[in-house]
Amino acid sequence: MKYMPWVAFLLSLIVTLWLTPKVQELAQKYGAVAIPRERDVHKKPIPRWGGMAMVGGFLVTMAIVFAWKLIQHAFVIHDAIPWNHAQILKMIGLTLAIILLTVVGAIDDKIEVSAKVQSLTLAGAGLLIYLVNIKIDGITNFFAPGPAVIGHHYNPAKWYAFAPPFAAFATILWTFGVAKTVDFIDGLDGLAAGVCAICATTLAIMSGLASQQTGQYEVTIMAAALVGCCFGFLRYNWNPASIIMGTVGAQFLGFMLATISILGTMKIAATLAVAFPLLVLFVPVFDGIRVVVGRLIKRTPAHMPDKTSHIHHILINKGLSIKGAVFVIYGLTICCCGLALFLYIH
Repeated sequence: MKYMPWVAFLLSLIVTLWLTPKVQELAQKYGAVAIPRERDVHKKPIPRWGGMAMVGGFLVTMAIVFAWKLIQHAFVIHDAIPWNHAQILKMIGLTLAIILLTVVGAIDDKIEVSAKVQSLTLAGAGLLIYLVNIKIDGITNFFAPGPAVIGHHYNPAKWYAFAPPFAAFATILWTFGVAKTVDFIDGLDGLAAGVCAICATTLAIMSGLASQQTGQYEVTIMAAALVGCCFGFLRYNWNPASIIMGTVGAQFLGFMLATISILGTMKIAATLAVAFPLLVLFVPVFDGIRVVVGRLIKRTPAHMPDKTSHIHHILINKGLSIKGAVFVIYGLTICCCGLALFLYIH
């Protein structure tokens, strides 16, 4: 299974490259097109639904990986460990959550649904993965004496388990928050896809290093597939973009990063619980929190978009080009992810 993350990356990349032009045609045919507004950087109508190509690339890749695992177990390596029922249930729940986000996101990209409907959809997706045991079920107290991890398990003396209602709330809040912050930063060509590719690559490396000991590469494969679909989409989304990811793409990427980070804390033996995912995702999460708090202080709706609040708006208003602003944010993201990797390795 060591080579499967690379296979997943290439498969997702190829499928997304192939799907994106076809999705672009569908968006134009059915009117899922972004008409330029005062706050937008685009000067002419541009197709949405690009996120559907990424969703397709990811799901097709995971289906092929799962099928190969079954074939390998049945015909190639008879003693290979197949995915157990719990793992299969997690994949089913995650797939249903992705489909829910995709359907509502695609509708929003066509006719714009209300913020309330979007919020309920994200909460529902978070609840779905919680119900299949993809959840934040506790936190480590780093100030308590003793190691945080014993073997591949958290030290019970330093681990505070959440009660089920709070675990559900924490899971929904985390997936909702990360999905919305990626949606927030999706304001420049190539920005959200590139930032998410950097974050997913970091999570893949962390999980891959841990998997060398556990022999379980499922999370690494998932992260690698996410990287592949981001790079495949960037081929068409780089400035000047011929298609944008829309709500469906931004919320899919954010939701998957949140989910992979939850699964990653179960696989990475030396993880600092939520600390590493927060550091990896620091740029979009910090920007999202800063903007929401600022809008609350000004007594404006937290979900109301504008052209001045976000870090990419600030950089553009300071005189940077679109590509220049994107590269600056890429650099900040790489620094945060690099620091997370350094702390993890050491």
